[in-house]
Amino acid sequence: MKKAKAPRAEAAEEDGTRATILNVAIQEFSRHGLSGARIDTIAAETGANKGMIYYYFGGKEGLYVAALEESYRRFRRVESEFHLDDLPPVPALRTIVASTFDYHAQHPEFIRMVMTENINNGEYVRKIAELQQINRPAIALLDRLCKRGIAEGVFRSDLDPVDLHMSISALSFYNVSNQHTFSFIFGRDLTAPAVHSARRDSVVDMILRFVRAP
Repeated sequence: MKKAKAPRAEAAEEDGTRATILNVAIQEFSRHGLSGARIDTIAAETGANKGMIYYYFGGKEGLYVAALEESYRRFRRVESEFHLDDLPPVPALRTIVASTFDYHAQHPEFIRMVMTENINNGEYVRKIAELQQINRPAIALLDRLCKRGIAEGVFRSDLDPVDLHMSISALSFYNVSNQHTFSFIFGRDLTAPAVHSARRDSVVDMILRFVRAP
């Protein structure tokens, strides 16, 4: 007689299966969008049957929303590991900008998911009930940093953490979202290590100059 799995082991296995499906789904949806992605492909690459995917996520749309949510969670999880409150304001901000720039380059699937969602006018991102809560710590982190920098006289007094977040994101996002068109038009490979490093330094410098106290 086959021994039943302990509840904890069964739950861990289910979590592992769900995570594997999400990993593959993020790649599939980032390449083909919701309409072009195929559940059959995701099932084949994960070794899970379609019934299991429907069991966990309720269908293709549910899986897409879960993949979109997981993409944001992974991005924010990286920020939570910085421990920036232990650093002076300028080095802390330098770390945020450089790390954000690198994360975007290392995870183009996140950029493609966000681009697709904007093309769809944010239709599915609105279905993620916790999305604002997921992203709130990013603004809270910058808010604390801005206040410390202002108090120490190294940051300008009118900084808005949401606006600062937007500027960091925009400058990091572009290098991935436009890499193919920009590289072709101007003959500069944005994925080349030297080009990436130089552009990252430039973006960091732009942000630091922007926040600097007069």
